[in-house]
Amino acid sequence: MPGTLSPETPRHIPPPPTKENLDFADLAIIDFTKFGTPEGKSQLVQDVRNAMNTVGFFYVINHGYTQEQTRRIFDIAEIPFRVSDEEKQKYVAKMKENGSYQGYKPRQYWSTRIVHTDVTAKEHPEALRPFLPEIDAFARHNHFNVLLPLLRLLALGLELPEETFVEKHSFGSDLTDSWIRMMKYYPRSSDDEMKTKNVWLKGHTDFGSLTLLWSQPVSALQILDPQGNWKWVKHIDNALVVNAGEALEFMTGCFYKGTIHRVYQPPMDQRGLTRLGVFYFALFNDDVKLVPLQESPVLQRVEIIRRTEDDSAPFMGTYRKGRIATYGQSVLKEGKEKGVEEEEVAGVVVRHYN
Repeated sequence: MPGTLSPETPRHIPPPPTKENLDFADLAIIDFTKFGTPEGKSQLVQDVRNAMNTVGFFYVINHGYTQEQTRRIFDIAEIPFRVSDEEKQKYVAKMKENGSYQGYKPRQYWSTRIVHTDVTAKEHPEALRPFLPEIDAFARHNHFNVLLPLLRLLALGLELPEETFVEKHSFGSDLTDSWIRMMKYYPRSSDDEMKTKNVWLKGHTDFGSLTLLWSQPVSALQILDPQGNWKWVKHIDNALVVNAGEALEFMTGCFYKGTIHRVYQPPMDQRGLTRLGVFYFALFNDDVKLVPLQESPVLQRVEIIRRTEDDSAPFMGTYRKGRIATYGQSVLKEGKEKGVEEEEVAGVVVRHYN
């Protein structure tokens, strides 16, 4: 990664973590060094299964990237947001037309640049092109060195063959639409904060299998705990925050939980800061039907909760395109629960928590 031959770019200077006494979530820390022994791996299976069955979020440490490599990725993540608005318009994602996030999402309160795992699949702004080999290496690290080991642990946690989920996650091909996301949240006016009651992104669940968030110090991410309380997610230097998405929840009959989370106004000592995020969003291959894996001995021993009947369950590609195409476009209906709005996508009721 970093070295004398790497293109130069200004350094991203991360702000210090908040010093405020926030109500942080108690999340498991999954240490990849434990893969080194059979006993350690067995413990990881138990820890990941418990975290995904109860909270749906956990941290990963010792994942193979050094602090300097991680910092370099955040340096690169700044580049797409320095591009002129005129050039950004050339690469705006065709979300409604194609059901894909690839490209720019125009700024409202936040702005993103999405890169497919095959970095050659789309054109990129000129300023980003010299850095594509590093982005490619980063995508491969996320996929092969973090995602696949986690998928193996999750399969073993269901007493399934180790490669059960791995076989359903291709890399850099037309079979899947997994992506790297570089994202910025910008400070907002007092009027905007009042209109949204300080919520920057409504409560939701991701729609893929797993999301890998590279931890950054501006506190804003909150998760809804089983008791209905919003808990802050604490920054851990050079760690990843991992959460399950709806597709994994569908495939496991809600045994692994897609936890509701939102983005909230940062605490007082971090207001006015820009929040830069780097993510890897993993999805099952488009041809995977999102039905519970009933062959799992674990699922046979517990209640399988279905979000839709098996014969009408969507394929990953259909559900992905539907979720993306309707993002911000559909008219949400008031749900049965207070503060919950609903829409239907590919036969599945999708809930948004306000």
